[in-house]
Amino acid sequence: MHLSLLQEWKFIREDVPEAFARGFDDSSWKDVVVPHDWSVGFPFSKEHSSGTGYLPGGTGWYRAVFDVPADTKTAFLVFDGVYKNAQVWVNGYYLGKRPNGYICFTHDISHCFRSGSNIVAVKVSHPDIADSRWFTGSGIYRKVKLLTHSGAYIPDESVIFSFDGESILIKACVKGQTTSPVEVSLGEHKWSCNDSECIDISGKIENPRLWSPDEPNLYELAFHLDGAPLCQPLKVGLRTFRFDADTGFYLNGINMKLKGVCLHHDAGCLGAAVWSDVWRRRLEKLKTAGCNAVRTSHNPHMPELYELCDEMGFLMMDEAFDEWEGCKNKWTTGHNVYPPVHQGYYEDFPEWHERDLADFVIRGRNHPSIIMWSVGNEIDYPNDPYVHPYFEEMVGNNDANKPAQERMYNTDKPNMERLSVIAKRLAKIVREHDDTRPVLTAAAYPELSSRIGFFDPFDVIGYNYKEHLYEKDHERFPKLPIFGSENGHGEKQWLAVRDNDYISGQFLWTGIDYLGEARGWPVRGSGAGILDTAGYEKPDRYYDRKTWWTGEDSKAPAFDYSKAANIVLSVWGKPSVQGKYKLFQVEIAVCDKDGNRCMDNASLLEYRVDDGILLGIENGNLSDLTEYSAPYRRVHNGRAIVYVLVKAGRQASLYVSGERFTEKYISLI
Repeated sequence: MHLSLLQEWKFIREDVPEAFARGFDDSSWKDVVVPHDWSVGFPFSKEHSSGTGYLPGGTGWYRAVFDVPADTKTAFLVFDGVYKNAQVWVNGYYLGKRPNGYICFTHDISHCFRSGSNIVAVKVSHPDIADSRWFTGSGIYRKVKLLTHSGAYIPDESVIFSFDGESILIKACVKGQTTSPVEVSLGEHKWSCNDSECIDISGKIENPRLWSPDEPNLYELAFHLDGAPLCQPLKVGLRTFRFDADTGFYLNGINMKLKGVCLHHDAGCLGAAVWSDVWRRRLEKLKTAGCNAVRTSHNPHMPELYELCDEMGFLMMDEAFDEWEGCKNKWTTGHNVYPPVHQGYYEDFPEWHERDLADFVIRGRNHPSIIMWSVGNEIDYPNDPYVHPYFEEMVGNNDANKPAQERMYNTDKPNMERLSVIAKRLAKIVREHDDTRPVLTAAAYPELSSRIGFFDPFDVIGYNYKEHLYEKDHERFPKLPIFGSENGHGEKQWLAVRDNDYISGQFLWTGIDYLGEARGWPVRGSGAGILDTAGYEKPDRYYDRKTWWTGEDSKAPAFDYSKAANIVLSVWGKPSVQGKYKLFQVEIAVCDKDGNRCMDNASLLEYRVDDGILLGIENGNLSDLTEYSAPYRRVHNGRAIVYVLVKAGRQASLYVSGERFTEKYISLI
């Protein structure tokens, strides 16, 4: 087995139909490093959608050269995420199209690779102005892997691992001819399987090291044949959990509250092209505030986030869709504007939902962090587009500017009972691929949807902003566990969880500010987080939350309001090597002469990188319209963060200067 990352690509933001050909000349195209999001390379403009952060989509092409080892028999290209409508060619052979921009997908290239140099071409089509209510990004914004085998192998998607509190179960399929036994190891535990095609192992683990948020113990699961690996080792955890309708959530037999946050997938100036170390920094800050759970809003996230949640101890509500058949209203020039724009995944749902949902579950089912599958967010949103005669008028959370006639029952609109049919189908698809976790939805209007069979297929139910219904609905559905899948930041919302045993927890909207879902120019994102887009703590929310969730009295640090005198640079953490590169996160602060950070929102700083790539500068100010491609930006609350990409083994330097400041630099090794 051989694994490599395809990181260095050629890119053009044009439609070049002949670019699929192996012999096409792409020498004039731009050099980019994948993950890459072209949207953040353009200026903010009111001509684009407020929902997606006033940044453009369009059509683009990528091409890359990759080598295949001489002894290769089977080869696969694995795309972690391309937004969207990814069409892929290798050496001129067309491999197919994937409309969904959030799903991992794999192409078998065994029939078309060459020993030595190969060419992959990818066309990305993202023409919509408002296909989402939040920032999506554009391009190959997650990593691409080449996986090759010279003999027998185990497809990653065939591996199933589970633990019932006493015994483990391991299943996998072996591809290719083999007469030797397959060696299976789980940490220090080992088994031998003589079946040449199917692995089916069960056994007890004495004194297991259990996985939990406080002690996220992981075991390495590996498969070998004659000493050679058959697939990539998996990190798995041993844990049990359950939801009880009366007493809430239990992990490893211990009752606990889910103290969660909802997360979108962007990171400010990086757009959707987020490196794993960026998530590590953010998750550490959330952990310090007492957070123990994450909801992926409202789509599958990059694989590295799940790996980090396994490693760092976060429970996950993994979510598949924001739309089913029905087209939700999209924000274009502000909050809930009319007439609405109808673009998005609903166009592909009828044809693709089964495959997308299956791939979503299969990818995640071995992660100990994932404890529930959400098949939809606010699918039952009032009049968007479904209605029902039970209610003459329905009002939702975002209806401040909705015309009165749009809130009224209208027989020309789809009947909401259709949702119950789809919900049953989706729950069945999930359980076909994993029956160890509950299936649910995040409900927007349970006042109606709970009365038409919409809840029937689900094991638990999430309520979005409906704390006032908890007591009544617990009595109505005495066997159905309920929790807050989306909640406001107030103490009242937290007390509704803390003081009711039957409520398993809450997920704040949101953990981190995000691009898009903006209420109007010049604001280009949502400020709903307890961290800003630069990953810094927000004093008005972060420290209150830390007090409530940890029980420790926590106060925001005091800051200096005097005139800034110095620039202070520091590298956060130790950058990990990913392929050929390391990402450095350099925290910037403007301070007084004694080193105290100043609450400065005016100082304009300029940045220069030698022997590295300046990926972006973020200050957390959602009203700052400085284009993200610029090598300068004002500080916000006296700080910013700079992302610099450096080739592994090389040394780069970051220089920072500004009026009234002596230039500073820092070496990045």
